[in-house]
Amino acid sequence: MTSPSGQQPPAPMLVPKFFVKQRITLMVNRYEVVAANPDGTEGHLLALAEQKRMKLKEEVVFFSDESKTRRVFSFKARQALDVSAEHDVFDENGRALGMFSKQFGASLIRSTWNLSVPGLESVGRERRPAIAVLRRVWDVLPVVGDVWVPFVFHFDFVDSASGAVVLVSERQKAIRDRYEVTVPDPRLDFRVAASMAVALDALQSR
Repeated sequence: MTSPSGQQPPAPMLVPKFFVKQRITLMVNRYEVVAANPDGTEGHLLALAEQKRMKLKEEVVFFSDESKTRRVFSFKARQALDVSAEHDVFDENGRALGMFSKQFGASLIRSTWNLSVPGLESVGRERRPAIAVLRRVWDVLPVVGDVWVPFVFHFDFVDSASGAVVLVSERQKAIRDRYEVTVPDPRLDFRVAASMAVALDALQSR
């Protein structure tokens, strides 16, 4: 459904700014999705995500809190072990909210993603091509490629039709991965935005 002006109505769940923080455990990668206070500090927990390793089809589940008793949304790959797999985002009732996929060819030089929700198609790329190339060179060097280095890389997603920015993920300088995510486009549901933000870390090396 569109508004009388022909524009897609705002998404049912809007969060214009939030943070994503990674926590690494033995068999599971965990991500905290935290609200941003008006002064830019971290607020309350919005969702806790878990990525189980060694799965044929990538899946990340978001829970409402640390108890993990309520599954609030998730994303799952359509294809198994595919670097350009399409991932669907689902609400807590299993209804599809949107999807994203990696452009494998373009990503060989500069990571590029497609992100879509009803009424919006967008493309996201690493902001600085030089950093993209540097990360790839580092990864293929023997020994040093396994050493953690705080490459600060950012992603900008733009509307394929208008060129307007719809989502920005900026990596912060920290020992553990931490991202500041802004969503200036009201058509982009928070659950899809959070899924994409987590995927940019969880699937970046795929």
